[in-house]
Amino acid sequence: MSSTPSTPSPSRTQDEIAAADAHSAHNYHPLPVVVASAEGAWMTDVEGRRFLDMLAGYSALNFGHGNRRLIDAAKAQLDRVTLTSRAFHHDRFGEFCERLAELCGKEAVLPMNTGAEAVETAVKTARKWGYEVKGVPDGHAKIVVAANNFHGRTTTIVSFSTDHEARDHFGPYTPGFEIVPYGDLTALEAAVTENTVAVLLEPIQGEAGVLVPPPGYLRGVRELTARRNVLFMADEIQSGLGRTGKTFACEHEGVVPDVYVLGKALGGGVVPVSAVVADRDVLGVFRPGEHGSTFGGNPLACAVALEVIAMLRTGEYQQRAAELGEHLHAELGLLVGGGAVEAVRGRGLWAGVDIAPSKGTGRQISERLMERGVLVKDTHGSTIRIAPPLVISKEDLDWGLEQLRAVLSE
Repeated sequence: MSSTPSTPSPSRTQDEIAAADAHSAHNYHPLPVVVASAEGAWMTDVEGRRFLDMLAGYSALNFGHGNRRLIDAAKAQLDRVTLTSRAFHHDRFGEFCERLAELCGKEAVLPMNTGAEAVETAVKTARKWGYEVKGVPDGHAKIVVAANNFHGRTTTIVSFSTDHEARDHFGPYTPGFEIVPYGDLTALEAAVTENTVAVLLEPIQGEAGVLVPPPGYLRGVRELTARRNVLFMADEIQSGLGRTGKTFACEHEGVVPDVYVLGKALGGGVVPVSAVVADRDVLGVFRPGEHGSTFGGNPLACAVALEVIAMLRTGEYQQRAAELGEHLHAELGLLVGGGAVEAVRGRGLWAGVDIAPSKGTGRQISERLMERGVLVKDTHGSTIRIAPPLVISKEDLDWGLEQLRAVLSE
């Protein structure tokens, strides 16, 4: 449970960071810790210090570091075949598509690699569906998105971002998107026209600070899109696959979107796996040569993702996230109103904690937690995100929360 002392060392840690700074693009600002190994909810750095992982790779590590089932599945596949490209069939692809479609209650799967690729695929899907099924004039398709979204950082995706760090100086921007306030059904309805082909939303906005929409919002989106013949595309890349206590965050309102956009945890933290999942009347618009990926749906990815799907089908991880999440939010709720924490949001084992300015920035709190052996990540200045692996023990979770309380009392 407890961590070894985490005072930064002037030796190997600094050497590793200096080497990275000297030879990499500075597109991230990591905490000054250099991880060398990890297991379950714990990571060990190059100095031998242990850290409790309370971020889980932005939900990519829902099943923990080095999960034996996933590692064994990957090792077994490594000895057989890792890549064929989609020029040929392989013996893991059909089962992967079938099992993922079943998990989602849909008919078809289009596999890719990263979350951003899946979002790009969803955008292309919606546009093609709009032209060939709905009858929107070619080149006039519109997709409605929400302010403060985070769907990735490709040039098309940053074109509909309101995050200046992600967007500025990367234009000219891709047209065809309209941004409305998140959680505002009235604004959403006003934005939908005859040329609208899709509404693309995160059921919970992760990068924005784990923002949960008002009750009934997702149901309202589902009703509106069905009534106006518009696709409801749910970006469940962070929120899906057990994180919120359900397989999908949309389930908290009993909503089934037309399109699921999945990634992160689908690869179990072992390999990048993403997918767009929908019925045939949506994904059936693609014909050979119109979209693809050399590595998308590769045998290694399918083998790992099949094990992820099998684990999720037991319901064990969803239940664990729900039960530990209830405990997490009860404990975090006690911090609100004491002068250190202004607000707490989230669902399941996922929380955004707004730190009072008098206690420091989110970055400063993250650094102080690191010194105590707990790793979290800040966002939007004053917020820290808490999203431990779903396999974390209650004892370790409580120890991590104890360190947060200690930092906030300093």
